[in-house]
Amino acid sequence: MKNFYNNKKVFITGGAGFIGHHLLDKLIKQGANVTIGDNLFSGDIKNILRIWKKNDIKFIKKNWGYEASGGNKFVRVDFNDYDKTLKALDKHAIVFHLAARFGGRGYIDTHPADCCDNFSIDQNVFKAASVVGVDRIQFASTACVYPGDLQKEYNSNYLLKEEDAFKNEWGNADREYGWAKLMGEITLKAFNKQYGLKSSITRYVTAYGPWENDTHAIIMLIRRAINKKDPYLIWGSGKQDRDFTYVEDIVSGTMAACESITNADIVNLGTSIRYTMVESVNLIFDILGWHPRKLIFDKSKPEGVKTRALDIKKAKKLLNWQPKYTFKKGLKQTIEWFVKENPKTVETIR
Repeated sequence: MKNFYNNKKVFITGGAGFIGHHLLDKLIKQGANVTIGDNLFSGDIKNILRIWKKNDIKFIKKNWGYEASGGNKFVRVDFNDYDKTLKALDKHAIVFHLAARFGGRGYIDTHPADCCDNFSIDQNVFKAASVVGVDRIQFASTACVYPGDLQKEYNSNYLLKEEDAFKNEWGNADREYGWAKLMGEITLKAFNKQYGLKSSITRYVTAYGPWENDTHAIIMLIRRAINKKDPYLIWGSGKQDRDFTYVEDIVSGTMAACESITNADIVNLGTSIRYTMVESVNLIFDILGWHPRKLIFDKSKPEGVKTRALDIKKAKKLLNWQPKYTFKKGLKQTIEWFVKENPKTVETIR
């Protein structure tokens, strides 16, 4: 299926964001004609222009966005507006829906009302995709849909399975952001059931990699280490663990799901391997060859659930997909990028 995307008209909502512009790069390399739609609230147009330049795509600025060679373009659009969403998605065969109001744990905890925008964003995108007759839509969901009672113990070895989102037929998602994403999944399944909208759903967990900003933990921790902060600050207890997944693996799994799944089925994309925050910073220190004399833990800052890692057996079986990057390998590449680019600081809580 290597040529699945060749000459297809593809639309990426939220394509100026971290995962979105990495996805853009891969789609261009597979011959797709890609339109990016974004309101640039958290995304950056520089991400798009950099990918276009990398792929020798010429572009000119228009009053509505950018027009580029090879049928590529950028359109500034707010997906809270249904009419504009409908117009933007028209005449596209495939939609990757990544647009959302989100940030790191600090943002989710302090912007509950903003996260609720995702209810209307998802409804508008799914309805518009159905109305204009796209061939299929791929929805980027999150491990935040999983119940808190499965993630409340430090040192857990339990891997979250897709069916756990409705444990005993009850949902218990992680804050407003998790509930919005869970309702997004249900909404997309409803459009598949009622209108036959071909669709797939992928659940991401703690994605990281080059060109992410420090509203997310890994980049923030790398920045502090490179700046040799001593004492070195970690949010929460440091005992909380995560299933850190490199962005290239997220993108490859997302594209595979779009190709292979049309019945709105759900797959986890992760590594099934846990690292505590303390273990994570020690890996960063080892790679940089520097260790602080003291670690300090600010328990007044949010740390989220105590444990989170995904079972990926279903993705391996349905998609023939598995992650290629170990955490250490992904960290090395991310640190190399950070040292080379020296990205500007972004506030961790806005």
